[in-house]
Amino acid sequence: MGTLSGRTALVTGAGSGMGRETARLLAAEGAAVVLVGRRPEPIEAAAEQIRAAGGTASAVAIDITDHVALTTTLARVRAEHGPIDIVVNNAGSASTVLNPQYLPHEEWREVLDVNLDAVFRLCQAVLPDMLDRGTGTIVTVSSLAAVNPNLLGGAAYGAAKAGVRNFMTFLHNTFRNDGLRAITVLPGEADTPILDNRARPPEPQERAAMVQPEDVAEAIRLAVVLPQRVVLQEIVVAPTRQRDTATDLEISRGVGAPTS
Repeated sequence: MGTLSGRTALVTGAGSGMGRETARLLAAEGAAVVLVGRRPEPIEAAAEQIRAAGGTASAVAIDITDHVALTTTLARVRAEHGPIDIVVNNAGSASTVLNPQYLPHEEWREVLDVNLDAVFRLCQAVLPDMLDRGTGTIVTVSSLAAVNPNLLGGAAYGAAKAGVRNFMTFLHNTFRNDGLRAITVLPGEADTPILDNRARPPEPQERAAMVQPEDVAEAIRLAVVLPQRVVLQEIVVAPTRQRDTATDLEISRGVGAPTS
């Protein structure tokens, strides 16, 4: 039996990158994993990979900013698996325009909806069960952009990741004595699909030196499988070598600027 046998874990943004790797590792520890994502094909493929390896997994395709769909999904998970023991808030979104001078309000709102508001709603929904039982773990993937915001992530992304880091610290300070572990993971530059939306997507050799999805997933796994008496409140996962991003920052500065 694995360390997490008998527990249910819900992972958002589980169709690729950090979310997919996290779901795989938690399932390997014995958890019944619910993979949540917008696109049905990637999350079902990830769930099938887990089942083929002997794990327990199901896939739910929803937009996590849809409060009604999220509520329905949580009711279904409770009916099938019982209360949720572990939540990993991994789904993320970044704007295409990074400079606040030119950032459309719609992009600002979309980034905050995915990275901050959806996290709040999901945490609010699972808190009653966790607090009633006196145990539970919520992990949220923030970013080092919360600590050092710049034009790589953009104004909206940095603000949202700082907000969610603050919210997780609030949960830690408020509910730790009720048995809740609130954990924030702060990855540095990581080789995930979100890089494809950058003004200058990094070259393959640059990506190879970055944090990889499995690195972040391993940090999450460690935080989750530690005894409930222990909480790794914040985890920074950064590349050992820091690359020169001066060119990237300069290119990003002008994205979205008026052409005339």
